[in-house]
This record gives sequence, structure tokens and C-alpha cells, in this order.
Amino acid sequence: QVQLVESGGGLVQTGGSLRLSCEASGSISTINTMAWYRQAPGKQREWVASLSVAGGTNYANSVRGRFTISRNSAKNTVYLQMNSLKPEDTAVYYCFVQTIRNYWGQGTQVTVSS
Repeated sequence: QVQLVESGGGLVQTGGSLRLSCEASGSISTINTMAWYRQAPGKQREWVASLSVAGGTNYANSVRGRFTISRNSAKNTVYLQMNSLKPEDTAVYYCFVQTIRNYWGQGTQVTVSS
């Protein structure tokens, strides 16, 4: 079992920055991939960025160059640094962890005002 606790969402103006955090506890030694997804009102949940156990990163085209996913292994925490935020980045952001099962965080709201 893996438990995920997210934090860091909020309200920010266009062009601003936020950093999301997701602390994992439990069977963290079996984590393969950590990722962030988001879901905007009326839309399906979409993948944003992922980080493999080997350290490789991937980003959705819509956020590449603006968002950075990283991990502090000592704190078992994955981060999403979001810069140059746009109103279309407004969504609930979810942390995702893949072991032999998939786990989701509770979600944190990010609102970007124009």
C-alpha cells in the first residue's frame, strides 16, 4: 500500500508560479513511476508529467518548458514546479504513483486568473 498526500495548490495570476508537492508513504520501495495528472472542469483527466525510478522525465506538450517534475528521495516526495502559468492550466492536479498497483492522491486545486 502507498499513501499520497498532496499540497501546494492555490490561486495565482497569469504568469505566476506554484510548486505542488506529493509525499508518499507506505510501500515506497516498489515505486516504478511517479507522475502528475490534472482534470479541468468538464474535461477528462490528462497526464501532465512523469518521472521514472531511473530519473527519466516526460512532459505533455502543453506544459513542456514551463513545468518541471522532480523527486526528493530522502523525503519520498515528488514535486511539480509550475512556471509561466496560464488560465488553461486551471485544474485539479493529482499525484499518481505506480507500483504493482496504481495509487492516486486526493487532488489539489490550481486556479490561474487572467
